[in-house]
Amino acid sequence: MHISVLKDKVIEYLAPKPNEHFIDCTIGQGGHALAILEKTRPKGKVLGIDQDPAFLSQLKQTIQKEYKDRLVLAEGNFAHITAIAQQEKFKPVHGILFDLGFSSLHIEESKRGFSFARQEPLDMRYSLSNPITAEKIVNYWSKTDIERILKEYGEEQFSKEISQAIAEQRAQTPIVRTTQLVKIIEEATPRWYHRKRAHHATKTFQALRIAVNNELENIKEALPQAVELLEPAGKIAVISFHSLEDRIVKNFFKTHPSLSMITKKPITPSFQEQKANPRSRSAKLRIALKLPTKT
Repeated sequence: MHISVLKDKVIEYLAPKPNEHFIDCTIGQGGHALAILEKTRPKGKVLGIDQDPAFLSQLKQTIQKEYKDRLVLAEGNFAHITAIAQQEKFKPVHGILFDLGFSSLHIEESKRGFSFARQEPLDMRYSLSNPITAEKIVNYWSKTDIERILKEYGEEQFSKEISQAIAEQRAQTPIVRTTQLVKIIEEATPRWYHRKRAHHATKTFQALRIAVNNELENIKEALPQAVELLEPAGKIAVISFHSLEDRIVKNFFKTHPSLSMITKKPITPSFQEQKANPRSRSAKLRIALKLPTKT
């Protein structure tokens, strides 16, 4: 079961009030959205966006059924948040949440190769309408481009060795399963690297997932739109899970003239939350306030 990360802190800082409207840009299984809906009774609404229709279908049967017209669901990429909000005629907007982590449901049930611990197709797409898959990247992208994404998106110190090993392997047989890729990474990296706390395939899988879903560019596109959509004194909350995402969010919050950072340092999960939900360990929450318009 997916456990919503930093849910109590999100509610504390977004501080939803009765009848206010919020956008959950990555609604997933609805944990954060449900908590917001409880606080915004009787007429407050949540617009829940997700790329994965499986999540939205599940929510229609559960939360949306219970909250009827208070939960509006939209399939799409949060990079198009303005167009989605306009299409749903969703305004005013008092707060916006981005939870940039992928759901445990993607790992446990999607069968799309998000986990190096399972034998699955190398897919890694959130949306099945996306033409790019991890299989296409490892089999058809140039060795140079693969090395670049492993280095930039995975911060992988053995990006050169792994990309070389991928190129050599695909020349003999296509790389189509997660287990094939894990074996390639294992053989391309030294033994001491296999004894580290994080699995030796972690960074490569992270890099491929980011590249497949264009994750970093989507964040860069969405944040300025979110500011425009917000009412003055509205808040943006972003939960990131690795340094690349957090850096983008931090720099945007610091430099945007209409925002004031509420959290000078990111909020991280308590020891108790990390123990209950180990996947929350790397989570960082940042919140910014939209300043009143100057007259």
